[in-house]
Amino acid sequence: MTGLTSGADLRCPEIAAQPSLQPFVGEEVLPGPECQSDEQMISEIRMRGVSNLHPVGTCRMGHEVDAVVDPRLRVYGVQGLRVADASIMPQVPGGDTIAPSIMIGEKCAAMVLEDAVAA
Repeated sequence: MTGLTSGADLRCPEIAAQPSLQPFVGEEVLPGPECQSDEQMISEIRMRGVSNLHPVGTCRMGHEVDAVVDPRLRVYGVQGLRVADASIMPQVPGGDTIAPSIMIGEKCAAMVLEDAVAA
């Protein structure tokens, strides 16, 4: 497979077919052995590919005009409402969102307790 517009070759099936790898390689499942040309591979990528990014930032935190929650996760203009999930992240993280989301929930719980004690 050569000639991709990106200048890169999609060589994984070619590498996996090398005799030295045969004891370790099973059959190709997806996209399958019938996918041989660049055009077929590009079609498979378009059909099956995902960005693997997690949506975040719909209630972004900050002091900016477009921020929805303040640094204590309180929704601007709504008394008694906080947002404590990945939607408050101002930018898409480079990794999975589970760990930062747990941290956001833990920090929000601590802030709610702090505010209750202070009141």
